[in-house]
Amino acid sequence: MSQNEVFNKLYQKLNPEQKLAVDTLEGPVMVIAGPGTGKTQILGARIGKILVETDTDPGNILCLTYTDAGAVAMRRRLLGFIGPDAYKVNIYTFHAFCNDIIQDNLSHFEKTSLDPVSVLEQIEYLKLLIDSFPKNHPLKRFRSDAYYEVKNLRSLFSTMKREGWTAAFIEKKIDEYLDAIEESDFFKYKKNGPGYRKGDKNQNKLEEQRERMERLRAAANEFEPFQQMMRKKSRYDFDDMINWVINAFTENEQLLRRYQEKYQYILVDEFQDTSGTQNRLVELLMNFWDKPNIFVVGDDDQSIYRFQGASMNNMLDFTDKYRKDLLTVVLSHNYRSTQPILDISKALIGLNSERLVNQVKGLNKDLISSNEQNRQLTELPVIREYETERMEMIDIVTRVEDLITQGTQPGRIAIIYKENKYGEELLQYFKLKNLPVYSKRSVNLLRDPLVNKILLIISWLATEHEIPFSGDEMLFEILHAEWFHIPAIEIAALTAEVAQRQYTPQKTSLRKWLSDKGNQPAPDLFAPAPNDRLTSAGRILESLISKVSNNTLQSLFECIFRETGILNEIMNSSKKPEMLQVLTAFFDFIKEETRRNPSMGLKQLVTHLELMDKEEISLPLIEVSGRTDSVNLLTAHGSKGLEFEWLFIAGTNAHYWEKKKKPANAFHYPISMFLPKVQDEDYEALLEGFLANEKEKDSEELRRLFYVALTRAETHLSISYSRFRNDGKDAEASVFVEEIRAGFNLETEKPILSKQIVSGFQLLLLQGEHAPEIERAEFDFVKRLLENFQMNVTALNNFLKCPLEFYYKTLLRIPSPKNENTEFGSAVHYALEQLFRNMQENNNQFAGILFFLNAFDWYMNRHRESFTSEQFLRRMEYGHIVLPEYYNKYVHSWNKIVSIERTVRNVAIRGVPVKGKLDKLEFDGKLVNVVDYKTGNPENGKKKMVPPSDKAPNGGDYWRQAVFYKLLLDQQAQHGWQVLSAEFDFIEPDNKKNYRREKLQISPEDEAIVIRQITETWEKIQKHDFYTGCGKEDCHWCRFVKTNYLDVSVFPPDEEEHASL
Repeated sequence: MSQNEVFNKLYQKLNPEQKLAVDTLEGPVMVIAGPGTGKTQILGARIGKILVETDTDPGNILCLTYTDAGAVAMRRRLLGFIGPDAYKVNIYTFHAFCNDIIQDNLSHFEKTSLDPVSVLEQIEYLKLLIDSFPKNHPLKRFRSDAYYEVKNLRSLFSTMKREGWTAAFIEKKIDEYLDAIEESDFFKYKKNGPGYRKGDKNQNKLEEQRERMERLRAAANEFEPFQQMMRKKSRYDFDDMINWVINAFTENEQLLRRYQEKYQYILVDEFQDTSGTQNRLVELLMNFWDKPNIFVVGDDDQSIYRFQGASMNNMLDFTDKYRKDLLTVVLSHNYRSTQPILDISKALIGLNSERLVNQVKGLNKDLISSNEQNRQLTELPVIREYETERMEMIDIVTRVEDLITQGTQPGRIAIIYKENKYGEELLQYFKLKNLPVYSKRSVNLLRDPLVNKILLIISWLATEHEIPFSGDEMLFEILHAEWFHIPAIEIAALTAEVAQRQYTPQKTSLRKWLSDKGNQPAPDLFAPAPNDRLTSAGRILESLISKVSNNTLQSLFECIFRETGILNEIMNSSKKPEMLQVLTAFFDFIKEETRRNPSMGLKQLVTHLELMDKEEISLPLIEVSGRTDSVNLLTAHGSKGLEFEWLFIAGTNAHYWEKKKKPANAFHYPISMFLPKVQDEDYEALLEGFLANEKEKDSEELRRLFYVALTRAETHLSISYSRFRNDGKDAEASVFVEEIRAGFNLETEKPILSKQIVSGFQLLLLQGEHAPEIERAEFDFVKRLLENFQMNVTALNNFLKCPLEFYYKTLLRIPSPKNENTEFGSAVHYALEQLFRNMQENNNQFAGILFFLNAFDWYMNRHRESFTSEQFLRRMEYGHIVLPEYYNKYVHSWNKIVSIERTVRNVAIRGVPVKGKLDKLEFDGKLVNVVDYKTGNPENGKKKMVPPSDKAPNGGDYWRQAVFYKLLLDQQAQHGWQVLSAEFDFIEPDNKKNYRREKLQISPEDEAIVIRQITETWEKIQKHDFYTGCGKEDCHWCRFVKTNYLDVSVFPPDEEEHASL
């Protein structure tokens, strides 16, 4: 059979709508192709038709796609239509197309010396950019969150490149928006209220908008300095390439004309997802023709990449631009799903107002099931409600197991969810049952447990290399790594020994004590020898410190992997393939970064990696698990373009979908940037409509994503959610589930799982968010640690937060890390102490600001080693800004009858020995106000001041501190003092630059609650009831216990191979 015969045979299978789109070779064509309507097929058929019916050379056809996967799929489909000529057709992603243009015209672009920027380099440049901000810059921060805007700036600059926005364009739109809202009814009060009348401007709302816009203005104006920095460093990113080509085409007509004449036919796939610059590129190529042969395919209802710079307005703009000659074809025959699935999907997406059918007169996108095999099927989708997420996962896995047993091919089954986190847990349930699973996901290497432990080692090496014996808090955790095989009890005993020497002439550090233990001979024949594995780990780590200065980073990492035993541990692990993939990817990253920057030292690497981790900037690894013919686990975004016979949409709870918190403080774009061009008199009405529906736009985006997930199903569709989260908190179904349920009156199944089925997953249930338990230390050892223990508020807070935190931080007293927050706070406390003591010594007269600042400077310089050079300079600058402002606000109102830094000990509350140190007591006769100084953002202290509630059963730490201090002073009856209140004095301003004091009145009920907390906690401590953690997902010590295989409820201590499980 000839290739033309093959093409004609395939062509005859097209339906009339598809043939119309394929046959219209001349002029602009827009195809609206809903899910399952064969869009890839008509793209291939159209190219085949062009080659069969015209004398066009394959090289004169350009097909642009959104993703690499789309390009591969199109080439594969085209092979079926036209054979080997498919390889002569230009099928590109936009970036690949621009790259080819640049490579073919290097003399014009002069970019031969540039390299693509890496994530780490980008972070470094953004950090340098932020460091250069003047102190009055709207994005300047002085606390430990100095680089908070790194992620936001990175996202903004990328969006500006993709959309073709300049700083001038953004500023213009900001000014338009600010002018418009001044008189907008949307920002006026709708009724009378305290201090305002109906129709008055809501100045709070207006000011909030002004602040948002000024932040965006400041950020946008940093775009060009960042680009200059990139050019200076000879770096570019992929978004730059499209802009280079657009600029070259704009500036060089001859170059543009060459490509306009070359490409006689242009096809664009997934048109709804293309960005502003991608559209501009297509426009430039088409402008040569009065009636261009441009063919675009898309579906506004499947526009799910707004966060990547896409906009569904593309299709409206295309309709307007080519209205005179445009042929619009709607594909309505769906060859994938049954009619009930299509009807439910239609009902859901029909609730969106931002749709083409609502803006293009006469447009109908209703889908008709047209697959001969399933068009007669009437099975309705099923909605299932479970008690918990774990029960949901267990039942899904059980149902999938039954389907496979009954003969369903695993590759015809899929589970779709909103977030990778859900899929990661679900994957473990499938693995437990040895079911074939295919999962392809992007994971963050910096959050992998193995990489976390390696990062801890390099952070410790960098710290110890710069300031010897200053990284003990990290060393404590490093020694617990599974490759050292050291009993946790041995590490605890060593740590306790070091802690007991802290206030003696024999003061030492964990590192030094460990080194001494390994090198000194036993004092006598009967003295117990130190643990061999402990001393061996000490020698290994000392050896690595000595290598920091004399080895390249690559060589140092090789030594870490080899000498610590990490590599050997991996090779003997049951998770060897996954762990090797992670280790190899991380080492490849190190090798690439050191190639780019051969002079990069360990400290610089650690600084940038810590910043990436803190600001949640991913170091991505595409992790592929299983074969493609297995059960598919994938996110809703990742499901686009796929189809499955059996589909389970799981985890459809509101907290995963519409109530998922968005990152706070990201830049807000003015709505004026997205308004269509209208007459001035229509502007305000349109603006108010957009403002009123701003929140709904986010819901519409998510509804489109849910629609995409629904339409992956062919014949069997299950939608499920849980009533409770795994931590016991209430959960609710997504609004999209409720919309489906309401529209079709679907009954909700409530499966009850048998104990037999659940017991098969018992190991995973234990490894989830349960409270981990560590091995009990020797009774006499703990008894000695508790001999002189007195309860203070920090110990109480630690225990109530997590008993394991009490065990490690209060009992073993592992060294607390010195960081810029605590040291800055100590410097402020010291300066205030000196200011008030000086006042008491000088006839109740406060010294001037200079004295106050000198005391602060003295402490900061004395503890210089606790800061990096950048942190020190930033905190010094910040101190010299906030302390004078604080001083001037309060110096004339401070109470001068005070007691400073008062220590209370040797008192008891209901038989419990307690102690504490109070910053300041203010007196009015015998009446006392207890003052505690706080540094940091006052906004973060709000929730710590609340009394017990349903959300915080134990109350906030600051509330408990206030009550504890009152109880403490009440025990000193000899003074006759009466504590009326406790006050938290925030030395730093809040977000609105206001300095705040928060006073708490303490009630008898408050006292009774804290007394109960003290006595109950004391009783538990005396019973050594602190070996089981809180079980909370975000608890550092519970996570530490789990990731280091110390949880005896899962890994019994006598099980030698526990780490390999």
